[in-house]
Amino acid sequence: MIVALDGPAGVGKSTIASAIADKAGFFYLNSGNFYRAVTLSALNAGINPEDEKAITENAGGIDISIIDGRIHLNNEDVDAKLHNDRVDAWVAQHSAIIEVREIVTAALRKTALSLDVVAEGRDITTVVFPHADYKFYMDARVEIRAERRFKQGTSSQTLEELIDSIKKRDEIDKSKPVGSLKIADDAIYLDTSDLTIDEVCEKVLDKIQE
Repeated sequence: MIVALDGPAGVGKSTIASAIADKAGFFYLNSGNFYRAVTLSALNAGINPEDEKAITENAGGIDISIIDGRIHLNNEDVDAKLHNDRVDAWVAQHSAIIEVREIVTAALRKTALSLDVVAEGRDITTVVFPHADYKFYMDARVEIRAERRFKQGTSSQTLEELIDSIKKRDEIDKSKPVGSLKIADDAIYLDTSDLTIDEVCEKVLDKIQE
């Protein structure tokens, strides 16, 4: 079974998807971390982050896998290195590259072949798993999303800078030529602005159990 969750940056998809997977006994598949691994690999290799051809070639030659629930890049555990300002600055641009999206989509589908998964990202319900058993689109006000990211303590930006950064990220995600952020016709829309994590999880699990 595939449960697919889409939504913009900072909406809480990772936390919610992880909690749902834990409660349902499914595997949690975070697509965003696959793209972050692509960006991390390129930056660590000293590749010009604006060189799309080099970024794509590098992405095609790396191995991204999940071992014990953590992202591994060429068999190295990089899970703790994926969420920082350095990666944040380029992951949206790199994930907009069509060839990179194709590479990551193939990796995600391969991972989900033999597993019951809760997958989350920007185009999970529309491109990666269009035939998912259950689809949800999670949203929240920009100010709420920025505040959540600020409280995580993974960014050195001020709250105001995060608001501006998330707005720019939304613009990039919604204007991608392939895999743009949008609500699938058959997805259930959930505004999480004023809901706790437990309340969102309860709504999703209720739908699945129906």
